[in-house]
Amino acid sequence: MGSETDQGQDLQDAPSGRLPEGLADALRATAEEIAELLRGAPDTRAPVPGLVWTVGEVAAHLAQAGELMAEVAAGRSRPHGDGTPQGIAAANEQALAVFRERAARPLAAMIVTQTEAYLDAVAEHPAQETLLTPMGPMNRVVLGSYLLTHMLGHGYDLARALGRPHMVDRARVALTLPFMVEAMPWVTDAAATAGLNARYAVRLWGGGRFGVTFTDGTATVGHEFPDRPDCTISIEPVTFLLMALGRCSPAAAMARGRVLAWGRRPWLGPRFPEYFTAP
Repeated sequence: MGSETDQGQDLQDAPSGRLPEGLADALRATAEEIAELLRGAPDTRAPVPGLVWTVGEVAAHLAQAGELMAEVAAGRSRPHGDGTPQGIAAANEQALAVFRERAARPLAAMIVTQTEAYLDAVAEHPAQETLLTPMGPMNRVVLGSYLLTHMLGHGYDLARALGRPHMVDRARVALTLPFMVEAMPWVTDAAATAGLNARYAVRLWGGGRFGVTFTDGTATVGHEFPDRPDCTISIEPVTFLLMALGRCSPAAAMARGRVLAWGRRPWLGPRFPEYFTAP
């Protein structure tokens, strides 16, 4: 991977026509590991901790989302919600209601097949072409990062439900940063950030960085740090992703020493997760 200074930007700036190094392999590996979890699932009606869905419903959602992202990558328009976390959640529920497959092996096969369909679409089209996705405009590189982020979040859910090790690791988290940087302004909680003026520098342990500037509550996010940040946050990568996706409590992460904050206004650190609604 690259250095802490350039890693996220390198992932975003992949040459036209191909994905950044490691992303295709990470997508394939994650899809196959999720499929393997499902093949070993004794009962897809089992509940998933922290969600209202069962194992079968999470798997069905992953299959549907994979199909949607493969079609978007192929250049086909697929409206899905209104771009807000709440609108996407409502669209997810509506889609699940009309898609009745809940059996483990067919869904496992769909998840692997749709991931390959996304990769085939990228191979046939310019990677940097802008597409309209459920979370706004992004190119195929960022869309692949989105797909990986989505699979890691729900792969983690399935692993917890089935009592198996999850597949979220430092290398894969680094590959989610292009999507995270694009998505954060879309998932900013306007009520929580109303009137906020603050500059954050966020460092992931071992590499990866981004900056967030709030101006009267509006978030601007980039791969570089803002000038004179008010608060610097240093966070363990797996904790970062799980916290960003609402799978990890900020208070618990700080208590375990997985998150550190310092700067001119260090008290802003614990508040940072409150400014965003997990997609």
